[in-house]
Amino acid sequence: MTKYLHTMIRVTDPEATVRFFELIGLTETRRMESEKGRFTLIFMAPPGQEEAEVELTYNWPPEDGSAAEVYGGGRNFGHLAYRVPNIYATCDKLMAAGVTINRPPRDGHMAFVRTPDGISIELLQDGYLDPAEPWVSMPNTGAW
Repeated sequence: MTKYLHTMIRVTDPEATVRFFELIGLTETRRMESEKGRFTLIFMAPPGQEEAEVELTYNWPPEDGSAAEVYGGGRNFGHLAYRVPNIYATCDKLMAAGVTINRPPRDGHMAFVRTPDGISIELLQDGYLDPAEPWVSMPNTGAW
């Protein structure tokens, strides 16, 4: 039987990305470092849903001092999606931490933000919230 394991994204600043995912309610489930392979894997998931992990892959800078690899984001990837208990409170917390709300939750149901490496994250309201200000009047910012 086939079983879903995780989704992997490459990151350039693992601690900033961990903080970002913590803001939307994920927690670190495990971390593995490979000295030989020169990489760190950090797995995060919503509490109680450890089967729905996102793997943050950090490839260490080259030992020779050359520049680290830069990852281009392809829109063909799409996005990761998470259901949140209160989309307004989640977006407030993200904004207070300096995260841009690319597509505000004008409808009380859906918002888009980006990780520190530009990965698109869709936030979906669990249940229904009436549309409310300042979100209803807030324009989109950048690409989502």
